[in-house]
Amino acid sequence: MSTDTTASVSTHILDTSIGRPAAGVAVHLAARVGRDADWRALGGSATDADGRCRDLPAPPEGTTHVRLDFAVEPYFEKKQAEAQQDAPANRDSGPGVFFPEVAITFAVVPGEHYHVPLLLNPYGYSVYRGS
Repeated sequence: MSTDTTASVSTHILDTSIGRPAAGVAVHLAARVGRDADWRALGGSATDADGRCRDLPAPPEGTTHVRLDFAVEPYFEKKQAEAQQDAPANRDSGPGVFFPEVAITFAVVPGEHYHVPLLLNPYGYSVYRGS
């Protein structure tokens, strides 16, 4: 929850290749005070069955930039393993996971809430500031 002196962050992931939430994706949050400052890891969570992280830590007072790191490789590896189990004759000989991780950095101001959804598929992703 944001206060007058801090911002708050939430996110969710939609796997657009199947039109469903991406459950079980690890998400880590980091913050910094100024663009030249070092990143400070704040902790993380994993997406629930609805693709949402409901318990990300609040950035500390003075935060100007936030980074969300999504560990999507294990999610796609699990999906690929399940698909191969269902249809072993259709195994893909591709590189496995094209984007093993997604890092999104954005600017914040105190008192604002930032909801940053990730639209994800095996060969691309998109993000935006949600509400």
